[in-house]
Amino acid sequence: MKFNFSLRWRVGVLLFVVVTCSGGALVAQVTARDIIDRANELLRGKTSYTEMEMKVVRTKWERTLKFKGWSKGVDYSMIYITFPAREKGQVFLKRQKDMWNYLPDIDKMIKIPPSMMMQSWMGSDMTNDDLVKGASIVEDYIHNIIGEEEKNGYDCWIIELIPKEDAVVVWGKIVCWITQEGYMTLRNEYYDEDGFLINTESLSKIKNIGDRVMPTFFEIVPEDKKGQKTTMEFTNVEFDMPLDDDFFSVKNMKRIK
Repeated sequence: MKFNFSLRWRVGVLLFVVVTCSGGALVAQVTARDIIDRANELLRGKTSYTEMEMKVVRTKWERTLKFKGWSKGVDYSMIYITFPAREKGQVFLKRQKDMWNYLPDIDKMIKIPPSMMMQSWMGSDMTNDDLVKGASIVEDYIHNIIGEEEKNGYDCWIIELIPKEDAVVVWGKIVCWITQEGYMTLRNEYYDEDGFLINTESLSKIKNIGDRVMPTFFEIVPEDKKGQKTTMEFTNVEFDMPLDDDFFSVKNMKRIK
């Protein structure tokens, strides 16, 4: 049977239009908020256990810390310092937006007040607020895709996060580079309320962790402090193990090892 060329051409064009429009609809369904949420979930899972090494670099000295961490969703996390010896045994607990610190040497439990949330965590370029506010990048900001760019060989969305009017947040703006395949965050820029860049965070050393492909190395560089930075690297990561809410309790801070 002969197939009229003109008809075949029209069918081909129709199929092209249908596929193209369908593809566009699928892309349109992925909002900026969805992208941020998926990128956030990639590093957290439903639950997680991590072992990390942190290096704090200053112009005249360096120090290394090692710690274990447990998390459940975005509301619960526990961190146990394993190195150096003088800080070993310190524990940090996050429940929702509250935070505690246990000091074993003096057997003292401290609830960290809002006035201390912007203080440096363990002398690093991270703050106490950075540990507690992980969920706020999804809930407390308005998200917009402002561009696309290739970074480190990956096609990325560039997403701008502006605080909601009623949100209690530190940053006046955050700009994120997230891969279009895999939702990996490769770069974050943190700006103050006046629009000045304060910190740049770069993520690298992409590895397969179970069923995930994700960055395992983080570098935070302050914009106005030459020669200063903080790096963190996963040395062990596990996801989606059973963890009860009761694990993340003030009482358990003294038991955890």
